[in-house]
Amino acid sequence: MLYKAPDLTNHLKALAELDALRRRLGHEVSRATPWSGQLRRQARAATARSSTAIEGYHVTAEVASAVVEGRAAATDRDQRAVAGYALAMQHVAVLADDPSFGWCDRLLLDLHFEACSSEPEGRPGLWRTGSVLVTAPGGGVAYRAPEADRVPGLMTELAHWLSQGELEAPVVVRAAMAHLHLVSIHPFRDGNGRLSRILQSLVLARDGVLSSELGSIEVVLARDTMRYYDALREVQGGSYQPDRSADPWIAFCIEAHLVQARERLGTLEKAARRWAALEQLVEGRGWPDRLTIALEQSLFDSVDRASFCAEAEVSPATASADLRRLLDAGLVSRRGRGRDTRYVASPELRALISEDEDT
Repeated sequence: MLYKAPDLTNHLKALAELDALRRRLGHEVSRATPWSGQLRRQARAATARSSTAIEGYHVTAEVASAVVEGRAAATDRDQRAVAGYALAMQHVAVLADDPSFGWCDRLLLDLHFEACSSEPEGRPGLWRTGSVLVTAPGGGVAYRAPEADRVPGLMTELAHWLSQGELEAPVVVRAAMAHLHLVSIHPFRDGNGRLSRILQSLVLARDGVLSSELGSIEVVLARDTMRYYDALREVQGGSYQPDRSADPWIAFCIEAHLVQARERLGTLEKAARRWAALEQLVEGRGWPDRLTIALEQSLFDSVDRASFCAEAEVSPATASADLRRLLDAGLVSRRGRGRDTRYVASPELRALISEDEDT
């Protein structure tokens, strides 16, 4: 037995607002804009960093970006967790467009293996064989999961529900229910929260309105982790009781999606203003338009010769000359040496762009 989606009467207004925001966001990100690729990369890294941070893995935004984009190897436990999560989310992006896609429990095992393979003690890709107790922040038992012998049957039921269950519900509700089902069954020895958030993203991505990195709410959940856990505990009541109302959890998830959608739209609007300011700066100095790309990359995280070559479609020699020009102008600062050389926006560039955005 699984939880049932609650009556949505009290959520219709919020769902209508969310539907309008998600359609608008989907329209905006589908437009071919010079900054959209960088925004997607930033969102991908932020999603992996935020979701793993919920479970106590901490890396800086700069390191997360380098690991997720493959510019740096994951060298410690926290970085490997981020890399695994990013790999599973890459799989989600592929599955979102797979014409032969079908839900099955094997798929969930594979996603868990990808997300948690760096921690063999958690038996990645295998159902747990023992009991699980979730400890409360202040000590004591917060949640007692179903016994291990029930897990295979419950996960088969979940796979069937994902394929056939409550298809009339709005996709954000189905995605939230999928998250609740999996985290409450707690089918793995470790990584249940991570896999639940990945599953939620996959349900959303299969809807096709937004890409997985832009439709996920991990950043919001990481900022409000206590409310996230409180909403789950209110529904679960300390043990697996699928006859309890899922309404508090659905209300929390709808609110998180509203926050996420508004913030994403704000980010896109800010990116458009920033690009216009950079274009004006480049034009005013009589430089080639392509330098706008390098400046944009430097403001997000950093830019190197390879990434600039790929984005601007120029030769390595041209990229090196362009980056040297920006360095000599005091608009970027250099970090590292040789192949590891990267360029980040200087305080002067940040001040110039900030002034333009404020006007």
